[in-house]
Amino acid sequence: MLVAGTDTSAATVIWAMTALMANPNSMNKVQAEIRESVGEKSIVNEDNVQNLPYFKAVIKETFRLYPAVPLLVARETMQNSILEGYEIKPKTIVYVNAWAIGRDPEIWKNPEEFIPERFLNNDIDFKGQDFELIPFGAGRRGCPGIALGVANVELVLSNLLYAFDWELPRGMKIKDIDTDVLPGIIPHKKKPLCLVPRNYH
Repeated sequence: MLVAGTDTSAATVIWAMTALMANPNSMNKVQAEIRESVGEKSIVNEDNVQNLPYFKAVIKETFRLYPAVPLLVARETMQNSILEGYEIKPKTIVYVNAWAIGRDPEIWKNPEEFIPERFLNNDIDFKGQDFELIPFGAGRRGCPGIALGVANVELVLSNLLYAFDWELPRGMKIKDIDTDVLPGIIPHKKKPLCLVPRNYH
């Protein structure tokens, strides 16, 4: 659980920073919210994170576009069933594509765009009750490390956004930010995300 909760959390933070750097308006908005709420403290803690609705929306939008495990852990059917006219036999292995669900145009408006605002006026959450957003799976086979993983992502990302102003390396433009992915169970960026931090204080 520790290995799964740390590697996936690290990948998610990198994808969140990638999306925010490619969307400066979202970056400015989330940093302003964090800094206004936290004030002059030296660090963002768990209590602070609970009072950051836009930041929470950024996390959800990152989970939607870049689920840490795009193909959820395989399931096996227990009994004969019919799905859209197809007979599914018992003991059939089923793979759920969380990546495709998060980008389904029948569910999401402008599914390929990073728009945290879509989560500000609805109750969709990633804890397994809303099947439009299931980066951790759902039901009894949902990820047992969800609390650890989410806490890791929230605390690391909020502190990075609070403490630093981020810039692209000299000569690099927003259009140069890529989202190519390495093959593997967990989607890591093919090219490392290189950013220049400027101390906010």
